[in-house]
Formats: sequence, C-alpha cells, structure tokens
Amino acid sequence: MSDKPVDTPAVEAVSSEPTAEASAPVATEAVSDVVEAPAAAAAAPVEEIKPVEESAAAPAAAAEIPADTAAAAPTAAAEETAVATPTETPIQALYTAAKEHGHPEIWGVTLADPATDVPSQIVFQKYLNANDGSLDKAKDQLLKTLAWRAKTKPLELLARAYNRDKFSGLGYVTSYTAEDGTYDPAAPETREVFTWNVYGSTKSIDQTFGDLQEFLNWRVALMELALQELSLATATKAITADYDPYKIYQVHDYKSISFLRQSPHVKAASTETIKVFAQNYPELLKEKFFVNVPAIMGFVYAFMKLLVAAKTMKKFHPMSNGVGLAAEFGGSSIKGLGQRLPSEYGGKAGELKTVGKETQIEAEAPAKTEETTVESSA
Repeated sequence: MSDKPVDTPAVEAVSSEPTAEASAPVATEAVSDVVEAPAAAAAAPVEEIKPVEESAAAPAAAAEIPADTAAAAPTAAAEETAVATPTETPIQALYTAAKEHGHPEIWGVTLADPATDVPSQIVFQKYLNANDGSLDKAKDQLLKTLAWRAKTKPLELLARAYNRDKFSGLGYVTSYTAEDGTYDPAAPETREVFTWNVYGSTKSIDQTFGDLQEFLNWRVALMELALQELSLATATKAITADYDPYKIYQVHDYKSISFLRQSPHVKAASTETIKVFAQNYPELLKEKFFVNVPAIMGFVYAFMKLLVAAKTMKKFHPMSNGVGLAAEFGGSSIKGLGQRLPSEYGGKAGELKTVGKETQIEAEAPAKTEETTVESSA
C-alpha cells in the first residue's frame, strides 16, 4: 500500500441499511460495502415461521397500518395501503407483488413461493425486517429494488472486468467456514463473509471516482461478489424478525488516507453509493469496522451519531490499529476466526491481496518494448 496520503472521505455512513437510516448526505465515505448463484431446490415448507408483524414493534407513524389488523379493519384508505389478504401472510403478499412486477431475482435468489422456498423467504423477510414489519413500506422498497435490478443488472456487473489502474487492490471479499472447509447449511452461523475496502490504495482520485457510474458499477459488483459468497440461494434455514445470520462484515481500512479535504468526485460517489446501497441491500450489514483511523475520526464518529439511526451506529466500530481486528471475533461460531484473518489485521493468514477475492480486473497491459528499426542497404 502506498504511504502517499489519499484524499478520500472519512467514513461510510451506511451501506446496506434501510434508506431512512442514511437519508442525510454527510462528509462520509459511502464508497463503503456478482456470477449468478443457482436457484435453490425447493426446500421443506416453512409454514412455522410466523409473519414478522406478529413480533416486530408497531410502526411509529399512525398512518402505518399493521399488517395483522389492516385486513380485518379496512379503512377508507385501504385501497392505497399494502396489506395482506385474509388468506395470505405479509411475506406471501410481498411474493405476490414481486410476481406482478416481473423481475425474477434478488441477490442471486430466483424468487419463488416463500412457503416452500427458503431463499425467497429470507429475501422477503429481510425487507419486512428493514421496515420494522410495515408491509406497506416493505413492498415499496422491494418494488424499487426489483426495478433497480432490472435496469442495472448487478449480476452482469459482476461478470464484467474493471479497469486495473482505477480499481485493482481497492476491494476484496473473504469468506470462512469450518477449518476443514465443510459447511452445514442448517447452521448458517458457521459461515462468515467479509468485504474489505482499502481506499488508501487509490492511485488517482480523479481516475477512480471521476466516472461516477463506472465507480458505482464496480462497487455494486463487489457487493454482489460478497453475496455470492454468502450464497443465499442455497440456504435451508429460514429467518425471523429476531433471527438472521445471513449478514456480512465490512472492514474499511483508512491507512494513508487524508481527512483534511474532500474531492467533489468523492463526495458525489459517497452520496450516490449511500442511496443505492440503503435502498437495494437492506438487512445485509452485520458489523462494520473502521481500522487504522486517525484521531480526527473521533470527531467524525461523534458527528455521525447525530445523523445515523442508533441501531445502525451500534454496528460501527472505529479502531486506531488494524492489527487489533482479529481480537474482535472471539465469540464467533467459527473456531479461531480471528487468527484466520489477513496478517495486516492480526490474523495468521497471508496478506489481504493474496487471500482475498477481487472483482474481475482487466489483464495487465504488456510492457512496451523499444522498437528497433533495421535499415536495409542497397
């Protein structure tokens, strides 16, 4: 990694939380945290999973009608409110909305009947969880995600090769299961996925962030690569409002980064990435670690508390020394997880650039050789 200070933003406020938690753009690093996974075979019925509304807290706004009462007590505005019919659960209502929209996939999961397809149940439940059980809000966010994926085609972005000078070495994904490499889908806690953002390795701010759409395409591809490792399409254990192990750790390394100024290119990338990730990747962040942060980060972190929801702030962990990261995972269901992290972060594995996966990067151009002109004599 270069020791040259890089003018990049301070922190990523939100990358995969509901839009309401990241609506205010701040001087933060949104440049935070896709081959299509096969659709899972039909799993055993998950009828025992109760709708999230039966256990989630009641919506704060009076206009939000709980799904379990809206059908029984219709109002004059009932036609404009997304509610489950008397014969369908809120999750089934979301599946109906998805079918009506027509786009068939989210996060590598081919959407199917959630009563028998666990991966689909997980996707729909996450949208309910992200909106505190409000079916109306969950449906709105789901439909916006479907429209965005239909237009953006994230799985195609994963298959694309990105410019080496702009993006090589800036983002990685690692995943961990048992030390012997086995994984039991019935125990999803025994798989952990990390995304690593190393913006201190940026060679040129103008090159990396100057083309906003190109940067967003790369950043989405990195997230989809992490989702591929999470492999929701092969999941066999459903989630609830209180139980969801299918989430991703994010690590942001701020070594060699300058916090004294912010490029307009970075600010634009930051703002747009927050919007895209908050809207289209809800309930996928497990915890976020900011490592190798300078003292000024304390001020930024305090400022963020005024703008970001408390439940999201609990997931944020600033650290002055990246080597201490390994010690944070002593309670993991994966034995010795911390020791298996890259060596820069206190683990005993190789360096991140050797153990991590990147999005596809364009092949390095062949070295130029000096041409020799051979003159022929008459």
